[in-house]
Amino acid sequence: MRATSVFRTIIAFQQTFVTGVHFDADTVVINVAPTFKVPRCSGCHRKVSKGYDHRVRTWRHLDLCGMLTVLRYGIRRVDCPRCGVKVEKVPWADTGSHFTKPFENQVGYLAQRCDKTTVTKLMRIGWRTVGEIAERVVKRGGLTAPAQLDDLTVIGIDEISYRKHHKFITIVTNHLSGAVVWAAEGKSAETAKGFFAALGPERCAQLEAVTLDMSAAFIKAITDCAPKAKLVFDRFHVQRLAHNALDEVRRKLIRDAEDEGERKAIKGTRWALQKNAWNLDADEKKTLQQIRARNEPLSRAYELKESLRGILDRRQVNVARVKLNEWADWASRSLLAPFVRVAGTIRKYMDGILEYVRTGLNNGRAEGMNNKVRAITKRAYGFHHAASLIGMVLLCCGGLHLDPSHVPPYGTH
Repeated sequence: MRATSVFRTIIAFQQTFVTGVHFDADTVVINVAPTFKVPRCSGCHRKVSKGYDHRVRTWRHLDLCGMLTVLRYGIRRVDCPRCGVKVEKVPWADTGSHFTKPFENQVGYLAQRCDKTTVTKLMRIGWRTVGEIAERVVKRGGLTAPAQLDDLTVIGIDEISYRKHHKFITIVTNHLSGAVVWAAEGKSAETAKGFFAALGPERCAQLEAVTLDMSAAFIKAITDCAPKAKLVFDRFHVQRLAHNALDEVRRKLIRDAEDEGERKAIKGTRWALQKNAWNLDADEKKTLQQIRARNEPLSRAYELKESLRGILDRRQVNVARVKLNEWADWASRSLLAPFVRVAGTIRKYMDGILEYVRTGLNNGRAEGMNNKVRAITKRAYGFHHAASLIGMVLLCCGGLHLDPSHVPPYGTH
């Protein structure tokens, strides 16, 4: 068998001829060409009769026996009536990429499972190249296509920070599949409206519920673009309002304490006050008993926090509405400024909080996805560009299944 036939079998690309092979130091150079004589536009994939000059270009392929392997071809420029002057489409690589599709799929598979440093060393590519390849693999896998946004009825929307918490991306999660369906840089109302613009009016009308924190930007975007969707405020964020208010009361009491003994006694109560009642150990229960006996303002703040938790545990919407109004009245009369503010917030967002009681939905999927994104960021030791981070998020959390790149027939098993 001729060497060209052997290497055509090895690289296993459809619509591809191998015209020659030679070895250069530690590199295998395979000369290739498309089987079709009439070039195709890389933009619209139509046949184009008029061609321009050609330029020799190389594409990195999977290593062969530990040796760097590249494909080489004199790629032509074409004058497409629809797209203008473009390079021709080649069957082994995406337009603009210097890597073959099997190589990029292998990088994508490894990036889903390994830290970025391991991928760069194993595949012998640059740091930024991993992120760029992840973007192309995601696009090729259809995760950026409009079809990814079909059949969305219940979604979660949240933001996550990166680059030392100075920059943000907004992430939309499908509650039914648990996959990330959209992400973009920023956390403003305009950023969120970008998702609804991609969704379109018909699919916006199909949305039944959106879980979120009490972000004014996200609320505005949803009410403007998908007014029929129910806002469901995440229980964790509602409960955290009371926890934060309780801690504010505790810190103020520490600052206002008249002697060091009283100040020290209040300092040691933080975890006993913040923990759920069923998680308290014997010492913490004793601490709470002492608070109830000696510190009426702190005791009142603790009871407000626990009462709100009990109301959010209910499943009867009408009863929860009555209890929340009673709680807000109690908090407003408590003479505790942090809880007075929480009472105003509860009244303002009452309907969205009650939607949690009615549906049981929360933003747990979106928050859990944030933890995965943070793990991805740590795995890559930070991202300088939002596009690279978004590509990695969609690659790892968008439901895309990748297998290692094997040459047929081994890859069929």
